[in-house]
Amino acid sequence: MKKKLGVIGGMGPEATAYFYEEVIRHTKADCDQEHLDMTILSHASMPDRTKAIQSGECDPLLQAMEGDLKVMEAAGAEHIAIPCNTSHYFYDQIQAMTEIPIIHMPRETVRYAKEHFENVRRIGIMGTDGTVSAGIYRRECESHGIEEIIPSEQRQRDVMSLIYDDVKAGKKGNYHKFERVMEEFIKKDCDVVILACTEISVFKQDHVLPEICLDAMDVLVRESIIRSGACYQ
Repeated sequence: MKKKLGVIGGMGPEATAYFYEEVIRHTKADCDQEHLDMTILSHASMPDRTKAIQSGECDPLLQAMEGDLKVMEAAGAEHIAIPCNTSHYFYDQIQAMTEIPIIHMPRETVRYAKEHFENVRRIGIMGTDGTVSAGIYRRECESHGIEEIIPSEQRQRDVMSLIYDDVKAGKKGNYHKFERVMEEFIKKDCDVVILACTEISVFKQDHVLPEICLDAMDVLVRESIIRSGACYQ
Protein backbone atom coordinates (compact mmCIF):
# COMPACT_ATOMS: atom_id res chain seq x y z
CA MET A 1 0.00 0.00 0.00
CA LYS A 2 1.50 3.30 -1.07
CA LYS A 3 1.71 6.28 1.27
CA LYS A 4 0.97 9.85 0.26
CA LEU A 5 4.02 12.11 0.10
CA GLY A 6 3.85 15.74 1.15
CA VAL A 7 6.44 18.19 -0.19
CA ILE A 8 7.12 21.58 1.35
CA GLY A 9 8.96 23.32 -1.46
CA GLY A 10 9.54 26.63 -3.17
CA MET A 11 13.02 26.98 -1.63
CA GLY A 12 13.70 27.60 -4.50
CA PRO A 13 10.94 26.85 -6.99
CA GLU A 14 13.23 25.42 -9.68
CA ALA A 15 14.74 23.00 -7.16
CA THR A 16 11.25 21.83 -6.17
CA ALA A 17 10.32 21.28 -9.82
CA TYR A 18 13.50 19.26 -10.26
CA PHE A 19 12.68 17.18 -7.17
CA TYR A 20 9.24 16.35 -8.58
CA GLU A 21 10.68 15.41 -11.96
CA GLU A 22 13.27 13.16 -10.32
CA VAL A 23 10.65 11.39 -8.18
CA ILE A 24 8.65 10.65 -11.34
CA ARG A 25 11.74 9.55 -13.27
CA HIS A 26 12.97 7.19 -10.56
CA THR A 27 9.65 5.63 -9.58
CA LYS A 28 9.20 2.21 -11.20
CA ALA A 29 5.78 2.54 -12.82
CA ASP A 30 4.09 1.25 -15.96
CA CYS A 31 1.08 3.57 -15.80
CA ASP A 32 -0.17 6.74 -14.10
CA GLN A 33 -1.75 4.83 -11.25
CA GLU A 34 1.56 3.28 -10.22
CA HIS A 35 3.14 6.67 -9.53
CA LEU A 36 3.00 8.34 -6.12
CA ASP A 37 0.20 10.48 -4.81
CA MET A 38 1.84 13.75 -3.77
CA THR A 39 0.82 17.11 -2.36
CA ILE A 40 3.39 19.74 -3.36
CA LEU A 41 3.31 23.13 -1.70
CA SER A 42 5.61 25.63 -3.42
CA HIS A 43 6.03 28.26 -0.72
CA ALA A 44 8.29 30.63 -2.67
CA SER A 45 7.72 33.51 -0.20
CA MET A 46 9.20 31.46 2.65
CA PRO A 47 11.76 33.66 4.49
CA ASP A 48 15.36 33.05 3.45
CA ARG A 49 16.78 30.23 5.56
CA THR A 50 20.38 31.47 5.68
CA LYS A 51 19.26 34.95 6.74
CA ALA A 52 17.07 33.46 9.47
CA ILE A 53 19.99 31.44 10.86
CA GLN A 54 22.46 34.31 10.72
CA SER A 55 20.12 36.95 12.14
CA GLY A 56 18.46 34.74 14.73
CA GLU A 57 15.06 35.99 13.53
CA CYS A 58 13.51 32.57 13.09
CA ASP A 59 9.89 33.15 14.13
CA PRO A 60 8.55 34.25 10.70
CA LEU A 61 10.07 31.17 9.06
CA LEU A 62 8.82 28.79 11.73
CA GLN A 63 5.34 30.31 11.60
CA ALA A 64 5.31 29.83 7.82
CA MET A 65 6.42 26.23 8.25
CA GLU A 66 3.71 25.60 10.83
CA GLY A 67 1.09 26.82 8.38
CA ASP A 68 2.49 24.56 5.68
CA LEU A 69 2.38 21.57 8.00
CA LYS A 70 -1.33 22.20 8.64
CA VAL A 71 -1.88 22.11 4.88
CA MET A 72 -0.05 18.78 4.73
CA GLU A 73 -2.10 17.35 7.58
CA ALA A 74 -5.34 18.45 5.92
CA ALA A 75 -4.17 16.90 2.63
CA GLY A 76 -3.54 13.54 4.29
CA ALA A 77 0.24 13.43 3.80
CA GLU A 78 1.79 10.42 5.54
CA HIS A 79 5.36 11.66 5.42
CA ILE A 80 7.02 14.87 4.29
CA ALA A 81 10.05 15.83 2.21
CA ILE A 82 11.55 19.33 2.35
CA PRO A 83 13.91 19.77 -0.64
CA CYS A 84 16.01 22.46 1.04
CA ASN A 85 19.16 21.55 2.96
CA THR A 86 19.44 24.76 4.99
CA SER A 87 15.90 24.45 6.35
CA HIS A 88 17.00 21.31 8.22
CA TYR A 89 18.75 23.54 10.75
CA PHE A 90 15.21 23.89 12.13
CA TYR A 91 14.37 20.20 11.75
CA ASP A 92 13.69 19.44 15.43
CA GLN A 93 11.42 22.46 15.81
CA ILE A 94 9.54 21.69 12.60
CA GLN A 95 9.12 17.99 13.42
CA ALA A 96 7.78 18.91 16.86
CA MET A 97 4.91 20.77 15.14
CA THR A 98 3.44 17.64 13.53
CA GLU A 99 3.10 13.91 13.99
CA ILE A 100 3.78 13.35 10.29
CA PRO A 101 7.34 12.00 9.90
CA ILE A 102 9.67 14.40 8.08
CA ILE A 103 12.59 12.92 6.15
CA HIS A 104 15.89 14.27 7.52
CA MET A 105 17.72 15.08 4.30
CA PRO A 106 21.25 15.66 5.72
CA ARG A 107 21.07 12.63 8.01
CA GLU A 108 20.02 10.30 5.22
CA THR A 109 22.66 11.74 2.89
CA VAL A 110 25.57 11.18 5.28
CA ARG A 111 24.27 7.69 6.05
CA TYR A 112 24.12 6.95 2.32
CA ALA A 113 27.68 8.21 1.85
CA LYS A 114 28.90 5.97 4.67
CA GLU A 115 27.15 2.92 3.23
CA HIS A 116 27.86 3.39 -0.49
CA PHE A 117 31.37 4.89 -0.65
CA GLU A 118 34.44 2.99 0.53
CA ASN A 119 36.45 4.06 3.59
CA VAL A 120 34.85 7.47 3.99
CA ARG A 121 36.92 9.56 6.38
CA ARG A 122 36.40 13.10 5.10
CA ILE A 123 33.31 14.64 3.53
CA GLY A 124 33.34 18.03 1.84
CA ILE A 125 30.18 20.12 2.20
CA MET A 126 29.13 22.44 -0.62
CA GLY A 127 26.16 24.44 0.66
CA THR A 128 24.91 27.86 1.68
CA ASP A 129 26.56 29.97 4.36
CA GLY A 130 23.67 28.95 6.62
CA THR A 131 24.19 25.23 6.08
CA VAL A 132 27.95 25.49 6.53
CA SER A 133 28.09 27.89 9.49
CA ALA A 134 25.31 26.12 11.39
CA GLY A 135 27.05 22.75 11.17
CA ILE A 136 23.95 21.01 9.79
CA TYR A 137 26.10 18.31 8.19
CA ARG A 138 28.88 18.38 10.77
CA ARG A 139 26.66 16.81 13.43
CA GLU A 140 25.64 14.03 11.07
CA CYS A 141 29.25 13.41 9.98
CA GLU A 142 30.48 13.25 13.57
CA SER A 143 27.83 10.67 14.44
CA HIS A 144 29.51 8.36 11.89
CA GLY A 145 33.07 9.23 12.90
CA ILE A 146 33.60 11.25 9.71
CA GLU A 147 35.38 14.59 9.49
CA GLU A 148 33.45 17.42 7.84
CA ILE A 149 35.48 19.64 5.50
CA ILE A 150 34.14 23.07 4.57
CA PRO A 151 35.42 25.48 1.91
CA SER A 152 37.83 28.31 2.68
CA GLU A 153 36.28 31.76 2.96
CA GLN A 154 37.21 32.58 -0.63
CA ARG A 155 35.82 29.36 -2.05
CA GLN A 156 32.65 29.67 0.04
CA ARG A 157 32.05 32.97 -1.76
CA ASP A 158 32.20 30.98 -5.01
CA VAL A 159 29.58 28.58 -3.67
CA MET A 160 27.24 31.38 -2.62
CA SER A 161 27.68 33.15 -5.94
CA LEU A 162 26.91 29.93 -7.81
CA ILE A 163 23.74 29.49 -5.74
CA TYR A 164 22.40 33.04 -5.56
CA ASP A 165 23.92 34.92 -8.52
CA ASP A 166 23.59 32.05 -10.96
CA VAL A 167 21.01 29.34 -10.28
CA LYS A 168 18.50 31.31 -8.21
CA ALA A 169 18.75 34.02 -10.87
CA GLY A 170 17.74 31.53 -13.56
CA LYS A 171 21.20 30.96 -15.06
CA LYS A 172 22.87 27.61 -15.76
CA GLY A 173 25.76 28.38 -13.45
CA ASN A 174 29.44 29.18 -13.91
CA TYR A 175 31.32 25.87 -13.88
CA HIS A 176 34.61 27.59 -13.01
CA LYS A 177 33.20 28.58 -9.61
CA PHE A 178 32.26 24.98 -8.93
CA GLU A 179 35.58 23.70 -10.23
CA ARG A 180 37.60 25.96 -7.92
CA VAL A 181 35.72 24.65 -4.90
CA MET A 182 36.14 21.02 -6.00
CA GLU A 183 39.88 21.48 -6.50
CA GLU A 184 40.18 22.68 -2.93
CA PHE A 185 38.17 19.72 -1.61
CA ILE A 186 40.37 17.29 -3.55
CA LYS A 187 43.52 18.91 -2.14
CA LYS A 188 42.06 18.40 1.34
CA ASP A 189 41.67 14.66 0.63
CA CYS A 190 37.88 14.53 0.69
CA ASP A 191 36.52 11.08 -0.07
CA VAL A 192 33.05 12.42 -0.84
CA VAL A 193 31.72 15.89 -1.60
CA ILE A 194 28.06 16.39 -0.72
CA LEU A 195 26.11 18.80 -2.89
CA ALA A 196 24.29 20.24 0.10
CA CYS A 197 22.15 22.82 -1.64
CA THR A 198 19.27 22.05 -3.99
CA GLU A 199 20.35 24.87 -6.32
CA ILE A 200 23.58 22.94 -6.89
CA SER A 201 21.37 19.95 -7.68
CA VAL A 202 19.78 22.06 -10.41
CA PHE A 203 23.26 23.14 -11.57
CA LYS A 204 24.18 19.45 -11.88
CA GLN A 205 21.61 18.97 -14.65
CA ASP A 206 23.73 20.98 -17.09
CA HIS A 207 27.21 19.81 -16.09
CA VAL A 208 29.18 16.59 -15.67
CA LEU A 209 30.45 16.41 -12.10
CA PRO A 210 33.21 14.26 -10.53
CA GLU A 211 32.22 10.79 -9.26
CA ILE A 212 33.01 11.71 -5.65
CA CYS A 213 30.05 14.13 -5.68
CA LEU A 214 26.93 12.96 -3.85
CA ASP A 215 23.79 15.00 -4.39
CA ALA A 216 21.64 15.28 -1.25
CA MET A 217 18.64 15.82 -3.52
CA ASP A 218 19.19 12.40 -5.09
CA VAL A 219 19.16 10.81 -1.64
CA LEU A 220 15.96 12.66 -0.70
CA VAL A 221 14.31 11.47 -3.92
CA ARG A 222 15.32 7.88 -3.18
CA GLU A 223 14.10 8.00 0.42
CA SER A 224 10.82 9.65 -0.61
CA ILE A 225 10.05 6.92 -3.14
CA ILE A 226 11.00 4.02 -0.87
CA ARG A 227 9.13 5.38 2.16
CA SER A 228 6.08 5.90 -0.04
CA GLY A 229 6.00 2.19 -0.77
CA ALA A 230 7.11 2.38 -4.41
CA CYS A 231 10.18 0.90 -6.09
CA TYR A 232 13.17 3.12 -6.80
CA GLN A 233 14.82 2.70 -10.21
